[in-house]
Amino acid sequence: MNTNSPRVGIIMGSDSDLNIMQEAAQILEQFSVPFELTIVSAHRTPERMMDYAREAAGRGIQVIIAGAGGAAHLPGMVASITTLPVIGVPIKSSNSIDGWDSVLSILQMPAGVPVATVALNGAKNAGLLAVQILGSADSAIAKQMAAYKQALGSAVLDKVKSVQEKWPNQFDEK
Repeated sequence: MNTNSPRVGIIMGSDSDLNIMQEAAQILEQFSVPFELTIVSAHRTPERMMDYAREAAGRGIQVIIAGAGGAAHLPGMVASITTLPVIGVPIKSSNSIDGWDSVLSILQMPAGVPVATVALNGAKNAGLLAVQILGSADSAIAKQMAAYKQALGSAVLDKVKSVQEKWPNQFDEK
């Protein structure tokens, strides 16, 4: 496989989802994971959605991140067609019921059609989960993820020191 060919597909139901879904793209860029990003509506372009889901693996895609608001059928419908892992991102949209409709549409998949689901508007975590999935079979990506997590921990410890300077306590004196 060409190392520059997309390994992750990021799809969304509408361009109004882009402001959320671009966070997944930014994470993939940070880890130098090639991806593609496009609009695939389960309701308005069902044939496009079916073609995308059927053809993704053959084009080298290994994980699909699918974001949708409202009824949010896109992740589940794509998962019903492909054998690739699908990560669903529920999006709070203008026609949403505080995002709960999207969350439940993606979360409550029937047995046999799994969709990994992140938090409402959680595209950043979807990107990180895609990186972890790829890292399970790619040691270079796994090392990058380990360094990323180490940096997260270091940032917290720096904050502990800052708080400790102003409000010392015995726990942090260890």
